[in-house]
Amino acid sequence: MRHRPIALDPAEVQVKISGGIRSGDVRRAREIVADLARLAHEPVLDARIKLTHEPGSRDAAKRCTARAVLDVQGRLIRAEAGARTTRAAIHLLADRLRARLLEATRDWENRRGRHHGRRLSPDRSDKERRIVRTFATGRALPDEAVVDMVDLDHDFLLFTEATTGQDSVVHRIRDGYRLAQLVPRPDLPAPICAAISISPLPAPRLTVEQAVERLELTGSRFVFFADAETGAGCVVHQRDDGDYGLVVTVH
Repeated sequence: MRHRPIALDPAEVQVKISGGIRSGDVRRAREIVADLARLAHEPVLDARIKLTHEPGSRDAAKRCTARAVLDVQGRLIRAEAGARTTRAAIHLLADRLRARLLEATRDWENRRGRHHGRRLSPDRSDKERRIVRTFATGRALPDEAVVDMVDLDHDFLLFTEATTGQDSVVHRIRDGYRLAQLVPRPDLPAPICAAISISPLPAPRLTVEQAVERLELTGSRFVFFADAETGAGCVVHQRDDGDYGLVVTVH
């Protein structure tokens, strides 16, 4: 059974603006995103919008952009749209955000259906640890991924890097943050944040079982790897409940 939809108050939706944005467009964006929160499979913990108007943009069809990020119980749902006017961008954003939320809900219900009725034995041994699958965030720049990771209070965050389309991970290190990619691209512009260093090592190609074995042997917080069959970026980690977590990307 799904949770009963919980509506957000439009005043709870945080809006950041850049350029000449009318107050009516800000109000409309808040109302639309707050209403769409009802579609989420779990309560929306946070909702943020960024509205940008760039009159000098070379692409007139996208001089106005609207971006939204919803934190659905720890999973970030993103959508972005560009148009000639802010109002048009907001309505196009609504269509895309609605599609993202419905897709996330279907994924959640399918996973719940596969695991429904499954119970753990109270005397489960360490050798019987489950692998619990969750999904990564969507497309983002490394700097945005670091902000999301910090906001969620995570040690790492798997995401799809917006410039290259590569599955990547950011994680905390002693003196800042580190970005690891499936195949490092040193020719690309460096992240804006100076505290983000880039790993020169490609991700190893492993099965989930091999990744779990590496996790146990190294004692690391997590292992970032390319799935041996699909090549997609994945992360295995030790969960607080003793099970293994498997974070996968959705393309």
